[in-house]
Amino acid sequence: MAGVEQRQNKSGGGKKKEVKKETGLGLSFTKDENFGEWYSEVVVNGEMIEYYDISGCYILRPWAISIWEIMQTFFDAEIKKMKVKNCYFPLFVSPGVLQKEKDHIEGFAPEVAWVTKSGESELEVPIAIRPTSETVMYPYYSKWIRGHRDLPLKLNQWCNVVRWEFSNPTPFIRSREFLWQEGHTAFATKEEADTEVLQILELYRCIYEEFLAIPVTKGRKSELETFAGGLYTTSVEAFIPNTGRGIQGATSHCLGQNFAKMFEINFENEKGEKGMVWQNSWAYSTRTIGVMVMVHGDDKGLVLPPKVAALQLIVIPVPYKDADTQGIFDACVATVATLSDAGIRAEADLRDNYSPGWKYSNWEMKGVPLRIEIGPRDLANNQVRAVRRDNGAKTDISRVFLVEQVKGMLDKIQQNLFDVAKQKRDACVEVLKTWEEFVTALGQKKLILAPWCDEEDVEKDVKARTKGDMGAAKSLCTPFEQPELPEGTKCFASGKPAKKWTYWGRSY
Repeated sequence: MAGVEQRQNKSGGGKKKEVKKETGLGLSFTKDENFGEWYSEVVVNGEMIEYYDISGCYILRPWAISIWEIMQTFFDAEIKKMKVKNCYFPLFVSPGVLQKEKDHIEGFAPEVAWVTKSGESELEVPIAIRPTSETVMYPYYSKWIRGHRDLPLKLNQWCNVVRWEFSNPTPFIRSREFLWQEGHTAFATKEEADTEVLQILELYRCIYEEFLAIPVTKGRKSELETFAGGLYTTSVEAFIPNTGRGIQGATSHCLGQNFAKMFEINFENEKGEKGMVWQNSWAYSTRTIGVMVMVHGDDKGLVLPPKVAALQLIVIPVPYKDADTQGIFDACVATVATLSDAGIRAEADLRDNYSPGWKYSNWEMKGVPLRIEIGPRDLANNQVRAVRRDNGAKTDISRVFLVEQVKGMLDKIQQNLFDVAKQKRDACVEVLKTWEEFVTALGQKKLILAPWCDEEDVEKDVKARTKGDMGAAKSLCTPFEQPELPEGTKCFASGKPAKKWTYWGRSY
């Protein structure tokens, strides 16, 4: 992805390159030949982001934020059914609090940004900007939780976080500031905490598979990949076939009692006995949008799943020289009104300074799922022509059955995007048992499922032995759905007895 930042810096903030093609709109890179450049071009030309003058920071334009809002509306309603309440904690963290949980801060230390000056004066004590909010929130959990009646405490905040230190920033995927939700909950028992971890993980699966049409694997992270200071981490993992990289989609952590011990979050149970709470934290971020672009986008631009598209359908008039232009325009406006009344997000592009061909390319670049064209013949036959963004299929629809036909097509597009993405991902999965096969599969950009002895030193060794220009391989997750592990199966990396099947690969 090095090309991402190079383009930004050369152009002093990412001015679009004018590509001289028939429409002046095409992409100058293809997804298969130069994925990194294709991605950074498609998010700009598709009007998702604009580059900013601080490296690793991006302007999220309305086209991207509308997708975030649709997911937010769904997730917020679901967690409210679970009795989670929204709140907001400050962006700033004092150093003393930040450093209270040693493993946790060591995990985040290189990425923490610090405020050191106010105007011209140095601050006596520098103030950190939150990379995540465990240490911001938990001193107050200790204050608010006294007895069993104060439990469970379930809070969530929609906010931004800042993580500074990294190479190769990539819009949505790795940025210095990003938007997310972070849930922080406290329970009297481990059973309650364990149950919630999986409830939240299921909502994350839902966001990816049912909204973004991206197949994901639910599983548990290795000890090495567990959240710093946590007990165990579960995640939904996606895969980008073009780059052969896994990508952590969202995480749901059981923190155990570690933070409760550090921050003295204690309570008295019904019998008057003192106990420590069990805690979870869980988050998904604007990274979701980047994964969607990478999985579905093509050489014409973005391809948006209908469920998250701000605009599900664009109506374009196609008048010829002697045609009844006003009649065609009226039909476009009426079509939009009919569809909008039925709850479909539709608009007409009536701009007269662009040709129909230019408009087709423009809305294809922006990924609108369905295009409706209305020309003189359509007007005469009381029909419209519908063109799908995902596969280019064209269908003539009678205006009498417009709403049900369009709804059916949008459902088919949503399902087809998921099916095609799953087929591509499944074709990349390689089940293997030896180190030699592993090295070969890694070179072929595969998502590898291999038997593992579950030892941290062995995972560290895999990372060390696969270091290179492409980055080292690591465990992605141990899927909850485990294939049968025949007795006597050996670990692919160590030759010791294997305990489980685990996904491995390079990752973002």
